[in-house]
Amino acid sequence: MNDAFIYGYAVEGDNFTDRENETKRLKANFEHGINTLLISNRRIGKTSLVRHVGRMVTPQKALVVYLDIFDCRSEYDFYNKLATAVLQQTSSKIDSILQNAKNFLSRVSPKISVGPDPTSEFSLSLGITPKEYAPDQILNLAENIAKKQKKRIVICIDEFQQIGEFPDSVSVQKRLRGAWQLQQNVSYCLFGSKKHLLTNIFQNKSMPFYQFGDAIYLGVISTEKWVPFICEKFKKRGLHISEDMASKICSEVDNYSSYVQQLAWLVMLHTEHNVTPEIIDVAVNELIAQNSALFMQQTEGLSSYQMNMLRAIAAGVHDGFLSQDVLDSYRLGTKSNVSRIKKVLIDRDLVELRETGLYISDPVFNKWFRRL
Repeated sequence: MNDAFIYGYAVEGDNFTDRENETKRLKANFEHGINTLLISNRRIGKTSLVRHVGRMVTPQKALVVYLDIFDCRSEYDFYNKLATAVLQQTSSKIDSILQNAKNFLSRVSPKISVGPDPTSEFSLSLGITPKEYAPDQILNLAENIAKKQKKRIVICIDEFQQIGEFPDSVSVQKRLRGAWQLQQNVSYCLFGSKKHLLTNIFQNKSMPFYQFGDAIYLGVISTEKWVPFICEKFKKRGLHISEDMASKICSEVDNYSSYVQQLAWLVMLHTEHNVTPEIIDVAVNELIAQNSALFMQQTEGLSSYQMNMLRAIAAGVHDGFLSQDVLDSYRLGTKSNVSRIKKVLIDRDLVELRETGLYISDPVFNKWFRRL
């Protein structure tokens, strides 16, 4: 067992904890060809869950393809990334990759780059352009390979909300759904880091991906699951943390997976024998400091009205923004200004709308902002 805490990237093996129900459901979807729409806040562990399940699925059940499209800015950026991932991850041999490219993408001349170590991974470049390929040829590539190999393929697309940022996005989404919904051998797992954008894509009745698949809403891991995990990690290091102190680590960051692991690691670094409340306080300050540059970047360009609404929410005001008392106390301007302020803050993923009102999305950002 790795005795350290892991954060900042997808966790695996003994560093992955809980998610038994979500794992079982997602694994069944992968193996039975059910499309999945995975929705949650940032830092909850979507990518870790998808990769965890992907490793559990045997090639006899399905071939799992993973791609992150965060850097895609156009439709054909996406097609290049999709085709490259499908070709590269459905075969481990270069000869097979080239043969599939020849069979199903006849006008492409793949470029393969191999490092000096023959056992190292190789990169593949296709250079697909609108002049050479119609979208359907790319979108059906995985289906054609699946039929040839007599395998089921699952395509997991991280940061899928980028599709919504493409020029003529709705038309692109219509093309994707039009091709994908007819496929018998390929299923899709779509997820990303911007909850409000994904919610619009997946839950808006007027959008092409409405009811495209099984919608899984990923919440936080409960404290009762985190506590034994944290205590065991400390024990492996020859350190002691009580259940109360482990629970305090969770509550400081609202059980957000990445932050729980990061804060627990900082606490561990400061502990010689036993964890105390003072050690956790020091670690929380370090956690805020480590993320402050990112938080400053996120608030750059906000107007005074937008900053004032953040101050109101951080102070515990979650609804009633149109009341004259709130408008005056937090200097939000006119009532007509409030809806525009909300939209900007939600679009920037700084706040989210819950059943009881508006809340700051990120618990550590909330701590940082309240200190300004």
